[in-house]
Amino acid sequence: MLIFNKQTDLKAYLASFLASNTSIGFVPTMGALHEGHLSLLRKSLQENKMVVMSIFVNPTQFNNTEDLEKYPRTLDRDIEKVISVSNNIVIYAPSVEDIYTENIIAQSFHFDGLEHQMEGKHRPGHFNGVGTIVKRLFEIVQPSKAYFGEKDFQQLQIIKKLVQKYKIPLKIVGCPIHREKNGLAMSSRNERLSASEREESALIFKTLKNAKKMFGTKTANEVSNFVKKTFENHPQFSLEYFQIADETTLKPCIRKSKNKKYRAFIAVFVNNIRLIDTISLN
Repeated sequence: MLIFNKQTDLKAYLASFLASNTSIGFVPTMGALHEGHLSLLRKSLQENKMVVMSIFVNPTQFNNTEDLEKYPRTLDRDIEKVISVSNNIVIYAPSVEDIYTENIIAQSFHFDGLEHQMEGKHRPGHFNGVGTIVKRLFEIVQPSKAYFGEKDFQQLQIIKKLVQKYKIPLKIVGCPIHREKNGLAMSSRNERLSASEREESALIFKTLKNAKKMFGTKTANEVSNFVKKTFENHPQFSLEYFQIADETTLKPCIRKSKNKKYRAFIAVFVNNIRLIDTISLN
């Protein structure tokens, strides 16, 4: 197990692998690792000779200072979890200064409108921060493939667009959502939920599954109204948004088309802890 805190050291280590065209798999994370992250590592190990995981809480993608401050930082525990998967994984755990030098600011990106939907509407500047850190990490690691979970499906589509627009020579691999036994999508933020909140949050995925059933015979608007009423009847939750969107453009579904793939997206607050989830509707 090798752990690097400086990009210069990591680049020097990876140079010989890059020179010999060794396949490098990359799993970027913000730490507080859970089984979902570990599944990305396993997938990467299956498909590449070398695997790098970054652990870095990126300040420029948080539009809420309190959320940034409270985001769990558990590096020692994260390292133990990585070792439980394999000793042959390289960890890059940089400081903010190592990534951003003096100016902790995000670059501005245009993702053909993908950035203006859902998360983009409710978290101003978020995807500029995501684009900045992911592009920077790709430049440092120069991977063959990079692995992302489908829970952040909008982010996944935006990163694919980033790679396309900047002609970055790597493949983006989307991986299935890992869920807790009650259906709650695994997330680092789940660590902040109490035991009862964690159990009650099963309602989120249960509602998504009901929405999927309804979408077969109901309009997108009727499904949205059902979801809104569901959460109105559970005051411990605050629904930020529910949207049925085209998987490719992420634009809201106004009228269903047989030729398009649709997906439902949701963001819910539980005691000021923000949880997101998604489900394919086709």
